[in-house]
Amino acid sequence: MGRRSILVATGWVATAAVATLIGLGAIRLVGESITGTPGGVRSEAEIERALASPEPVPAGTTGTAPTAGPAAPTAGPAAPTASSGVRRGFATGGGTAVAECGAGGVRLVSWAPAQGYRVRDVDRGPDDDVEVKFEGPAGEYELKLRCIGSEPVAVADD
Repeated sequence: MGRRSILVATGWVATAAVATLIGLGAIRLVGESITGTPGGVRSEAEIERALASPEPVPAGTTGTAPTAGPAAPTAGPAAPTASSGVRRGFATGGGTAVAECGAGGVRLVSWAPAQGYRVRDVDRGPDDDVEVKFEGPAGEYELKLRCIGSEPVAVADD
């Protein structure tokens, strides 16, 4: 019976070791999603930029999304700049853009794709109208902007 007890104890220890290794492997596979910071760690400059940008409010409609349905762009509060009349932010399901109107027409100041999307094409201006196209898993979003008065507005694609 002594030999049998040793085999049982050895089998139990081996089973516990294998179960522990499988558990550790699963935790390593899942990785940061359990303990990490969602979206990664942001720098102080990124946080200041995010806090300084205007919060979007609903505006007109534009953009297309074949599989996700249409998304309404949003525009942030107007903020005058030294070189222009009005600067506004716009958002679609594929990304965001900031535009301003000036003497040469509308100009894209900045643009950024949403997570999982990429910028396919950009016409930054200044011109009568500008556009940025975002492409991703749910389709393509196109944001076309022009100035009405001294304010950039989203328009339907011609």
